[in-house]
Amino acid sequence: MTAPVDAVVFDYGGVLTGPVRDSIAAWIEADGIEPDSFSRTLKAWLSRNAEDGTPIHRLETGELTVAEFDVLLAAELETVDGSAVDLVGVLARLFAGMRPDPVMFELAGELRGLGVRVALLSNSWANTYPRERIDALFDPVVISGEVGLRKPLAPIYRLTLDRLGVPADRVLFVDDAEPNVLGAHAVGMRALRHTDADTTRAALAGLIPGLPRRAVSVTPRG
Repeated sequence: MTAPVDAVVFDYGGVLTGPVRDSIAAWIEADGIEPDSFSRTLKAWLSRNAEDGTPIHRLETGELTVAEFDVLLAAELETVDGSAVDLVGVLARLFAGMRPDPVMFELAGELRGLGVRVALLSNSWANTYPRERIDALFDPVVISGEVGLRKPLAPIYRLTLDRLGVPADRVLFVDDAEPNVLGAHAVGMRALRHTDADTTRAALAGLIPGLPRRAVSVTPRG
């Protein structure tokens, strides 16, 4: 992966935000959720071996509302003390600790300043996005629940490429989930698994002339 790229497509949760796992861990502790019950449900609904049409798949493509999904998820969860899971606002509480990462937004802005197209491709769990901020920076913005498609299936990548108007082999996709990285590879895109801002920046610096390996300035976190 050494040839320059013309466009970089970013995932949202876990790439342009802090780690999703941190928000989930805080929710599990605050709500007293038995961790194994959530892990078991996530595996059944989202693993590579999960059958098509699980509640998570239908949530991501907009076929389920948040309220409908909250009820289904709560029914699968157990609490440490045996009490009932609050059906209202399960997803809102799960994502309550997820915040935009200013360092990654700054990186996307630097890329755009260097003439590189930057786009967003995200699987939505009906969570909210800072739309004014992302719409001003990313073009196109492709969100699964709005287009009825989901990663890691090929059609959503092809839709993103069509909207970009850039050949697949000139586009780098950045995602924190391995299945989504593999899905991008399957349609001819180049792809990078995100672990942290510094590592992603260093990888991009090797592909994009003029991008420093270290941030020139860092927006204070807050």
